[in-house]
Amino acid sequence: MRTFTDSSEARYEQVPWGTLAWFSNPDSTGTENLVVVEVRFDPDSGHNFHKHPNQEEVIYVVEGEIEQWVGTEKRTLGAGDSAFISKNEVHASFNESNRAAKILAILGPSIGQDGYELVDVAEEEPWISIR
Repeated sequence: MRTFTDSSEARYEQVPWGTLAWFSNPDSTGTENLVVVEVRFDPDSGHNFHKHPNQEEVIYVVEGEIEQWVGTEKRTLGAGDSAFISKNEVHASFNESNRAAKILAILGPSIGQDGYELVDVAEEEPWISIR
């Protein structure tokens, strides 16, 4: 298990809307409590409505702007801004610009091999028609 992780050691994962870089999860650091993922959003893309039933999350914007939803409340977050998401709270993040955006997602506690549990609700009401 690693104590230090430089960017070349992170596990990168391509997703339809961008790239995930796993900096701390059970496989890499042996964490039991904190999962840290750098999320790069491609222009005009986003991570649609979902929830983490047993995890809290902090989203911190590193660069660009994100349309951040927490429940039915929407805010535009810029670099240096953050959002706290309670356990089981539906949320979504969208990059509406023509430039890439980057956030740091910090979740706890760590759950499962990846340290991350996700329930997609994007096709359910009211989320399918909220935006």
